[in-house]
Amino acid sequence: MPSVTHSIHETNVPSICHVNLMMDCFLANANINDLRAVVRATLATSPPTTTSVFVTAARKRLERSSATKVPSPIGLFNIQGETAVPGKALNDALIQARSLYGVGMGFASLRCLTMIVGATVGLRWEEDGEMADTLAAVDADVSQAIQSCKEEVAANRVTDLAAAKAVVASLEKALDDSYHDTQSWGGEYPFEKGSISVRYWSL
Repeated sequence: MPSVTHSIHETNVPSICHVNLMMDCFLANANINDLRAVVRATLATSPPTTTSVFVTAARKRLERSSATKVPSPIGLFNIQGETAVPGKALNDALIQARSLYGVGMGFASLRCLTMIVGATVGLRWEEDGEMADTLAAVDADVSQAIQSCKEEVAANRVTDLAAAKAVVASLEKALDDSYHDTQSWGGEYPFEKGSISVRYWSL
């Protein structure tokens, strides 16, 4: 049963509720698709304050986990012949980056995406294929992460502006290095949208 702790004399104090046993059993055993559907339905049919509480809780969870650590570049891409293809580690890194910018942790996400962009330097890939499609998705992620950064700044959640600017500078360098590298072998630069987004952003 739900456990509620409050005093009958303190009607203005919010009660502290715990997940009841049956619901906790569901949460522990439901598959990920069911959980996603339930969360989406709950957020879509609840007041905006519910979404705000949910995002705050998700952000705190990620801050306490290893999600803010930049993953290793090892295994992001595999070489087949003379061309590169996405590796399993790339999917894991993108999941991490998307989770971060999705809850408003844009700068933490940019550190992860900067590592991915930088790891493409020196690689070659076909203009049409899985690698090109994947890098186009990374490009879109960079733009989304920058938007998340803007919202993070607007919400006054950036405690170290100098560090935030350093993150952006690292991204700009990685994008520039990627541009010059692809030009050197006649490839199509894959991060055009991301470059435009950062170029016209004054932090």
